[in-house]
This record gives sequence, C-alpha cells and structure tokens, in this order.
Amino acid sequence: MQLTDVQKDKGVVTHSSGNFAQALSLAAKNSGIDAFIVMPSTAPQVKKDAVAEYGGKIIECEPTLAAREAAAQKIERETGGTFIHPSNDENVIIGQGTAGMELLGELPDLDFIVVPVGGGGLIAGTSLAAHYFGKGCKVIGGEPFEVDDAYRSLQSGKIESNETANTIADGLKTQLGDTSFPIMQQYVDSIIRVSEDEIVRAMRLIWERMKIVVEPSSAVALAAVLSDTHRFKGKKVGIIISGGNVDLRKLPF
Repeated sequence: MQLTDVQKDKGVVTHSSGNFAQALSLAAKNSGIDAFIVMPSTAPQVKKDAVAEYGGKIIECEPTLAAREAAAQKIERETGGTFIHPSNDENVIIGQGTAGMELLGELPDLDFIVVPVGGGGLIAGTSLAAHYFGKGCKVIGGEPFEVDDAYRSLQSGKIESNETANTIADGLKTQLGDTSFPIMQQYVDSIIRVSEDEIVRAMRLIWERMKIVVEPSSAVALAAVLSDTHRFKGKKVGIIISGGNVDLRKLPF
C-alpha cells in the first residue's frame, strides 16, 4: 500500500520458503499487483501450491541463500519490480511485531514470549513489542541446532552464517540481516537451541493436544520451552505460532 503507482505497475519481488511468499502474494493480488516469488526447489509442495493459488509467480532456485538472493536480484533487474525482504525490512519487522503486541494486549503480565528464529524479522518485531508494551517481558528465541546462526551471532556480536541447513524446520533456513540483528542484540534475552527430535515431539504434541496444524518451524518455539522447563517453571509464557504449512503426505510422525 506504500508503493507508488509506478512501482505498483512493475510488481514486487521476494525470496521465501513459503510463509512470507504466501503473505506477499495475497497482499499483491488484493492490490492488483504482480508478485514474483523466488522459492527454493526443496520448499514443501503445499507451500508452492498456496503461493500459486494466491497469484504469486513462482521462480524456483537451488536451496541456498546465495541462490535465492541471486535469483531475486535477476528478476528485480528484469522487471523493475520492488524487492521486499522477507525479514530484514523495517516495515516487515514492525508488521510481524503486531502478533506480540496483540498477545500482550490480552495478557499484559507475561514473563516471557518465545518465538522461532529464522531471518530474525519475527523475533525482532516481537522484542520491540515486548519492550514497549510489556511489563518486564523477556523475549527468547527457539532455533534448531542444525541452523544455529542466530545463537552464534548473538555470542560473537556479528552476523554468522550456516555451512549446512539440514533441518526439518524449512522456514528457518535463512540468515539474520543488518536491520533485524541490531534490534535482536538490544532487546532479545537469549536463544535456546533444540534438536530435530525435540522439534518433531513438540510438533506432535501441538497436533495431538491442541488440535492445531503447525509446521516444524512453528513447533521450534514450544520445543525450546520443553527443553528448558526449569527456566520457565511457575512463569507466564506466551508462544507465538508462526505457520501451519504442512505437507500431509510427509508428516514426520
């Protein structure tokens, strides 16, 4: 909605494994704008189908961050479209932070909010919401051991990357950016790393007990809580469920 008429005519471009891809495709469709979506070839088919149904024009690439960025830049040059980053964008961070703001509006005395960490947009936005609208509420990230770049980045003080991305949490195979990382450094309390088995167990628990369809990337937040119960015992804990795109033919349990 903030684009100029000239920008709208040329469309928008992003790269995403699925969640942001769907959101941008639907927003563009509702605004009469073309959306060019770079997706890794390994993205779940259910995510690709949803993006296509929402009107996004999918361009597949190799499942690496470098390939995603290169493909998006190529489309941006060819179409003149406006690139919108899935996480490292101030407006995206603020938008994603509204989930935490709404949660604190309902439960203002939360001690913790736990969120999954991928590109850092959701946790950066949530940490801003907790800082401005919470009452001493701490924000903790959940991250797979297999892609623990955010954990290492907060330890080293610089943006780290992953050499491999062998995790079931496909939505978290991204990297922090120069907009999201400084916010995390200032406002995020800590990050808890979890194993692949812990992610699957947490995902199954949500399905069985809460009857909510969540993808592995979403379950990482609950897995973090369950892996460190001593820290959260007797506390009021909010967990943000961040996505439910699951290929029902390939459930991990």
